[in-house]
Amino acid sequence: MNGPEISFSLAPELRLFVSPERRKGRTAVVTDGSSTLGHVVESLGIPLTEAGRLLVDGRQVTVSHIPRAGESIEVCGIQRPQQVPGAPLRFLLDVHLGTLARRLRLLGVDAAYENEDIGDPALATLSAKEQRVLLSRDRGLLRRREIWAGAYVYSDRPDDQLRDVLARFAPALAPWTRCTACNGRLSDADKDSVQDHLEQGTQRSYDVFAQCTACERVYWRGAHHARLEAIVEDALREFGGAAA
Repeated sequence: MNGPEISFSLAPELRLFVSPERRKGRTAVVTDGSSTLGHVVESLGIPLTEAGRLLVDGRQVTVSHIPRAGESIEVCGIQRPQQVPGAPLRFLLDVHLGTLARRLRLLGVDAAYENEDIGDPALATLSAKEQRVLLSRDRGLLRRREIWAGAYVYSDRPDDQLRDVLARFAPALAPWTRCTACNGRLSDADKDSVQDHLEQGTQRSYDVFAQCTACERVYWRGAHHARLEAIVEDALREFGGAAA
């Protein structure tokens, strides 16, 4: 670019997206004189899904603002909890976030997920079609114009990923109400109605069951229940909600 020079400052959480020389305080950026502020922010490596208020000399502007020479730009982080107006809060996760998807479902959060990589264009289109917040660690995917809404997942650790999403969006929690395999709704089931789905040892050892209304998978309090219960209790303790 060879045009007006502006100065940028970034919220601390956004500095990981930019080159090292731009991570310390205010830095100069030369624009082409015609690109929007949104384009300039993205050219620095910051997905617009992660940019909150944009301030020019202390005045809030939109992403369509054309920067002028000498302006001082401040890019704020997303205000939490983030409001996503226009549709019920629900999520779509890319192929790399399977564990996070299952944990969100465990907590009763609507979280669509494809086990196979259907490609960035299909994910973006699905986000728009179903009005789902697309969660990803892929910055390029989050820059696609088709997506309805999106959010960068900052950690590669499932525990931290879950806390980040719950803190950012504050979804209503209703543990044990969704199928962790397909995202369908669970309903109570008596043993007789699901016995064809059970091994003999399970039939002898357990009496309380739930079944997915979509894929018919059967659930009971088996060997992994204590670990799942700990995830649920930690989430409810920190982020609230009522067990269903």
